[in-house]
Amino acid sequence: MLLLGIDVGTSSIKVSVVDSETQSALVSAQYPETETEIKSLKTGWAEQSPEMWWDHVQNAILKANASGKYNPKDIGAIGIAYQMHGLVIVDKEQRVLRDSIIWCDSRAVEIGNSAFQKIGEQRSLSRLLNSPGNFTASKLAWVKENEPEVYAQIDKVMLPGDFIAMKLTGDITISASALSEGILWDFQDDAISQDVLECYGFSSSLFPPVKPVFSEHGYITSNVAERLSLTPGIPVAYKSGDQPNNALSLNVLQPGEVAATAGTSGVIYGISDQLSYDPESRVNTFAHVNYAADSKRLGVLLCINGTGILNRWVRDNFAAGTSYAQINALGQEIPLGSAGLRVLPFGNGAERMLNNKMVGAHFQNIDFNLHTQAHIFRAVQEGIAFAFRYGLDIMRGNGMNPSVIRVGKANLFLSSLFTEAFVNATNIPVEFYDNDGSVGAAIGSGIGVKVFASESEAFTNKKAFQLIEPTSADLYEPVYQDWKKLLLKQLDLNNAN
Repeated sequence: MLLLGIDVGTSSIKVSVVDSETQSALVSAQYPETETEIKSLKTGWAEQSPEMWWDHVQNAILKANASGKYNPKDIGAIGIAYQMHGLVIVDKEQRVLRDSIIWCDSRAVEIGNSAFQKIGEQRSLSRLLNSPGNFTASKLAWVKENEPEVYAQIDKVMLPGDFIAMKLTGDITISASALSEGILWDFQDDAISQDVLECYGFSSSLFPPVKPVFSEHGYITSNVAERLSLTPGIPVAYKSGDQPNNALSLNVLQPGEVAATAGTSGVIYGISDQLSYDPESRVNTFAHVNYAADSKRLGVLLCINGTGILNRWVRDNFAAGTSYAQINALGQEIPLGSAGLRVLPFGNGAERMLNNKMVGAHFQNIDFNLHTQAHIFRAVQEGIAFAFRYGLDIMRGNGMNPSVIRVGKANLFLSSLFTEAFVNATNIPVEFYDNDGSVGAAIGSGIGVKVFASESEAFTNKKAFQLIEPTSADLYEPVYQDWKKLLLKQLDLNNAN
């Protein structure tokens, strides 16, 4: 059987068609070729059009089909990975009521903070494992408060992947994993949180039926199948947020296993079997893809909004027309520490690990007579690596102590400069795997339709191909401590204001 994986990213849509026997991609395609715009109507806002995602999904599938490397009729199941925490709302005719308020939007921070107090901090943490924060439920509350005419028309609330599945099948479902990332799941009751519903005044009827991540979430309609040359009736058999899906694609499923990504945002994601939480909600705990009431598997997630997006901003504004490989090479020529130049990479909305503060990005200690373009490139990647270290120390304080971190060779991990900084700043080895979000989603669909006898069988051909170990952690440590002092000073200034 062939399996189709769809990865609904912030920057683009990627699809892969995977041979279930070899677990390898026959073809992958991305659409569009340029990075998709994030609409920001006000400072701290971030929106995208769900219908645009659907248009891009269709074009990506047609592009993959045009390769001629497989027969689309041989595809037997579809899996979907998607950017987490986005709010999608539709009416009774399944029409989108407004653009999606996506993951890096900060407008609902105070709404979530107020709900944290109203529900009660200890009750929120013990039952939701998080503060309501700036997540999907709080974004929906913002719509209810600020756009009541829109809210009144809502039939169903969903996450971005649920919307794409709806467009494929006409059916709307959701999972415990998706509800937990929206801070709508009560881990004590294993049900939609009555506390959140009552606090925000939501009706439970707004939410679709809850199904396991690995299950059939609807079947491709004949109209969609004809348009995309697929077989009518094949199932969407897997839906997951991008970070749980990345962990799945790296075979990170059991307690103690840890994955990382460094795309538009940066994430460290570790698995626990304990209903634990960070008292300050700086890192968050969600239901993992293999979560079940009788087998708790939780994903402990550290997110840094400003990672790859900063690297892109620097390239576009300091070296237009230059490739990422070129800026990586230029930065590699500069010695560790970037001659005192320090970068705080927090310019993409409120940062959870900084207590939902809008810190902004900062370039510190610039010397016009010393620093060059290359110093900026290195300082940016060092600053991002130091942000990972700062967040990892929070995870360590909450009992997550990885001995190795699994990553895919993608995004910032394509840079040997960044990889060196990450490994030595954290003092943890990195294992590289040939993985991809869309391939992971495809394999997830195979698990959903039981092509594989078990989850572990789905990854029998996925082995690490490279190990990078720390070689100069002692040299990175004082540079990190200097960077950390600047961050703490900036946080003090923010608090004072």
